[in-house]
Amino acid sequence: MRPTLQFFAYLLVCLVLAAVLTPPLMASGWIEVEPQRLMGRLAQLLMLVGIWPFLSWQGLTNRAALGYGPSWPDWRRAVVGGWVLGVLILLALVMALLALEIRLPEARPDPWTSLVAKSVQALIGGLLIGGLEETFFRGALYSGIRRRNGLASAVVWSAALYAVLHFMKPGALPETMVLDWSGSLWMFAHVFIDLFQWKHLDSMVALFVVGVFLALVRERTGHIGWCVGLHAGWVLVIQVTRKVTDGNDEASLAFLAGAYDGTIGWLAAIWIAALTGVYWIWSGRRRGSG
Repeated sequence: MRPTLQFFAYLLVCLVLAAVLTPPLMASGWIEVEPQRLMGRLAQLLMLVGIWPFLSWQGLTNRAALGYGPSWPDWRRAVVGGWVLGVLILLALVMALLALEIRLPEARPDPWTSLVAKSVQALIGGLLIGGLEETFFRGALYSGIRRRNGLASAVVWSAALYAVLHFMKPGALPETMVLDWSGSLWMFAHVFIDLFQWKHLDSMVALFVVGVFLALVRERTGHIGWCVGLHAGWVLVIQVTRKVTDGNDEASLAFLAGAYDGTIGWLAAIWIAALTGVYWIWSGRRRGSG
């Protein structure tokens, strides 16, 4: 568990620094965004700036540890294959949500040009998000835990940190509170206060299962190419789904879709868990026969 704590401590330090920098930056008048958004973006920027020195300290800057071991053509083919598979996996989930009327087609759909633009944006964004997050979670973090504590710990702790961090966001400052040091501390505290809310449980469980699935793909393939593709495909389908459908709170099974993005909830957790079991058994037999 020690590598997990070190990674979490690194992320926490970045968040603390962001909380310290937010009040003076907002007071300067240079930036006109909501304080909590500025704090979140600052934390992400600090994480990116400091990640290479941190990974160097951990001894995780080689290609294999980061999940980029294969040749570029092989890695690229894995990304493409993972993307296609990711789109198909999430499309099946979305079709189920539509069949159960948990999500409904948009009553007044936007012009097709808007949908194409959103799709392109989601494609590019998905590849960027998939590349960054998979390099961190299934690349460096997974490798760090795997070499010290073994497979089970690497799968569980990389998935747990992946799920938790999706909900660690600064809270919005109340209208009656001034953005000074106490206000910044309030936003920082709500990173953890808002984390432990029942409304997040379904999506958090689903993201944990997703993390387990991706970690096992990393284990079986030996790199993160497939993980990046899967992740990017999922992001694309979720973003487009939110564009062309609406959530239906009146549906009897509405609880199966999480509040996080209207897609990832209990149904997604069951679906991905089933795929995880099938994949682990199939890939194990394929490896044994090979």
